[in-house]
Amino acid sequence: MKNFTAIYMAPAATIAEWMEKPEEERKAEEQKMKGEWDAWLAVHKDAVLNTIALGKTKKVTSAGVEDTKNDMMLSSYVAADSLEAAAELFKDHPHFGISGATIEIMETRQM
Repeated sequence: MKNFTAIYMAPAATIAEWMEKPEEERKAEEQKMKGEWDAWLAVHKDAVLNTIALGKTKKVTSAGVEDTKNDMMLSSYVAADSLEAAAELFKDHPHFGISGATIEIMETRQM
């Protein structure tokens, strides 16, 4: 088995629009997506080792540190035989219920 990181992406503008929805409407949609996510995870529980939420972002360059935004929302650590097999796990992921959402998967290894 090899190890992979999956990065769940969603356009920052889409998330900003989402946050402008009434809280009651957002909560109902979040609960629906959580149910779909839990069902997906139950099927893939042996491959998805963990998932973490990503927060506010700082960009560090030789010129200093500044606030920035990107499209990264979450990441999962995944075990699979190949990059192709890891990608196949995510073909029907509920994350795609978010307009413009993508998932990027890359092999990871100890340095």
